[in-house]
Amino acid sequence: MTDLWRTVADERLAFVALLEGLGPEQWDVASLCPAWTVHGVLAHLVSAQDSGVRQKLLAAVRAGGSPARTTELLAEQYADRSPGELVAWVRAHVDSRFAPPGMGPRAPLTDVMVHRVDIAVPLGIALDRPPRSWVPVLDFLVGHTPMLGVLRRGFPAATYRATDVGWQHGAGPEVAGPAGALGPALAGRAALVDELTGPGVPAMRDWATA
Repeated sequence: MTDLWRTVADERLAFVALLEGLGPEQWDVASLCPAWTVHGVLAHLVSAQDSGVRQKLLAAVRAGGSPARTTELLAEQYADRSPGELVAWVRAHVDSRFAPPGMGPRAPLTDVMVHRVDIAVPLGIALDRPPRSWVPVLDFLVGHTPMLGVLRRGFPAATYRATDVGWQHGAGPEVAGPAGALGPALAGRAALVDELTGPGVPAMRDWATA
């Protein structure tokens, strides 16, 4: 568990390095999350860690119980902070061990790994993180733990195989490729589905673009 929290911290530091290299015009680019710009994704990441229980409950009430809308409302409360302020917050909390109750370090690791893709792909920034960092994320994505803001459920029945880390899950037509493409696909991001191969890919593409 300690090693996994170390991975979370390492990935946050790498994410901060990416964010600190962005120019002013890049913060307004639409991310892979339809509701958010690059700035909005960062506001969401900070809100997920920084907002308190009461703040989350009030947002849930305002959202009428909708998990997606709750997440958007929380992010909106942080969107007026400048990118510099938000990045500084992330840097100051890279060693935080906060996770939603019962979820452990795989939840915040999934947040940072998937949302890095949401930002990097539209900006044309190379995704060069170690494939092993994706393994706990893949396990989390195919599990049954609910999580706001990242996960989509009901993905097609298939044999999902990460070709660069020896990870496999499920049964059915194969969907195979690097962990860094398979993870975002399982999180409902269609942008990297073309990096996957196998007879299950068309169904995966249809699901991710629905």
